[in-house]
Amino acid sequence: MNKLFASAAFTVGVLAASAAFAAEKTITLAVRNMYCVDCPFIVKKSLERVPGVAKVTVSFKDKTAVVTFDDGKADVTALTAATSEAGYPSAPKS
Repeated sequence: MNKLFASAAFTVGVLAASAAFAAEKTITLAVRNMYCVDCPFIVKKSLERVPGVAKVTVSFKDKTAVVTFDDGKADVTALTAATSEAGYPSAPKS
């Protein structure tokens, strides 16, 4: 019984620690292939489907997407893959 309790306590501790290290991050992506006013809508919806994404703002004029996400649930690779799969390749803007 003590081993079971200790194992459960350890598991809860590990999960809580990993959640404590997760942080909200914001990144600006340069998005290619946006040629019409409907494109930003498609880019936004593709990014919003990524688990952990909290907010997306897409600019047709600047050809960018500003994404706020939980880095414990999503990463830049998942974000760029989502836009690429929708037909709009992207990369972090430098």
